[in-house]
Amino acid sequence: MLDRRQFAGAALAFTGLALQSGAARAGMMATDPGYGPLQPDPAGLLDLPPGFSYRILSSFGDAMSDGNVVPDRADGMGCFKLDNGRIALVRNHELQPKHVADGPFARNGHLPDEAFDRAGGSALPGGTTTLVLDPETFAVERQYLSLVGTIRNCSGGVTPWNSWLSCEENVAAPADGVGKPHGWIFDVPADGGTLVKAEPLKAMGRFMREAAAVDPRTGITYMTEDRDDSLFYRFLPDDPGSLHRGGRLQALAFTDQWLRDTRNWAGQKMAPGSWQFARWIDLDDPESPNDDLRLRGAKEGAAIFARGEGIHWGQDELYFTCTSGGRAKQGQIMRYRPSRHEGKSREKSAPGRLQLFLESTDPTQYSFGDNLTVAPNDHLIVCEDQYGDTVDNHLRGVTPFGEVYAFARVRTQTEPAGACFSPDGKTLFLNLYSPTKTVAITGPF
Repeated sequence: MLDRRQFAGAALAFTGLALQSGAARAGMMATDPGYGPLQPDPAGLLDLPPGFSYRILSSFGDAMSDGNVVPDRADGMGCFKLDNGRIALVRNHELQPKHVADGPFARNGHLPDEAFDRAGGSALPGGTTTLVLDPETFAVERQYLSLVGTIRNCSGGVTPWNSWLSCEENVAAPADGVGKPHGWIFDVPADGGTLVKAEPLKAMGRFMREAAAVDPRTGITYMTEDRDDSLFYRFLPDDPGSLHRGGRLQALAFTDQWLRDTRNWAGQKMAPGSWQFARWIDLDDPESPNDDLRLRGAKEGAAIFARGEGIHWGQDELYFTCTSGGRAKQGQIMRYRPSRHEGKSREKSAPGRLQLFLESTDPTQYSFGDNLTVAPNDHLIVCEDQYGDTVDNHLRGVTPFGEVYAFARVRTQTEPAGACFSPDGKTLFLNLYSPTKTVAITGPF
């Protein structure tokens, strides 16, 4: 396996190349970069390469250990190793107020005090559930509701302190018929064991959230926003590891101020494979009720991205998807490499850098990448989220050189989401969005 630094120079020649036809791609690599052709699943759920198999762990409507039921619309997810050797999966549910019937209380109508918000006499159904697994057999020993009363918990991110940052992709306010403003991030411990009190981390901003990634070296949290004119954010905590103690919210801009739009919708302003030096702009009033953080940031020179979604921390760098980026609007992947002085005054002399790692021109090769994770072999595993009456979503593998291959194909009309690896790197956990199924994929990773 190549170290990222070993191929950094070579990557400029290959990484981020616009995807081409199958024939052109065949000329770029002598061998298939993936695991081989996908094999049809007799059950009609998930096609995988030879040697791989899956097991269903949890499904929509299953009875949970706390008397509730597994909610629908499973999205982002994180995997954790617990102190007792067990594995925990903390799973988002992207439920809105209209989805109460698909929520965890479908059978008992319980209104817990821990819920963040409620409407119409019911706790809002969005939140998280936690599964505790035997690490050898993947038997579900417990599953329970761990966060509730939120709206449209889309994705999030794991933290070095063994918790899941769950993000609301919704900025509803009391004028919209709910009790409180939404658009927050919540910290859910992996070992909580029960429903936790929902406490928003308001200093981290209120916006149409998607996902988060924490730099384990600095504690800085990077965040994406699912809007056509989104920004890329970072939060500098006053006390690394204690996000609730406050900090400073910023948005990424470029030192070359002529480049403000990374979307490439109107032409190739940002070349695939190119790197740009970053600077960071302070954002005042992070709790603004006006849903205007991105507008104020852009006015100050912050870079604009096309629907920032999944984000994942790799080896001293992170990747995030821009779902509708590129001239073809089929998707981009960005890579950010922090400065060694990230968040300090000295970073001005040695700034971080952002690269357009990949831009798709061919929907049959890569289309609308959403959640993503970094595999043990340093490949990315990206969940597609296509739209339309009929979709053909895949898990796409992406090599460190920007070559794309199909790792899995979802045979039902839904999206894959929440891809994350077990602590030993031998198992890929995955959600199928609706009706919810959480599966464990094993094979020769």
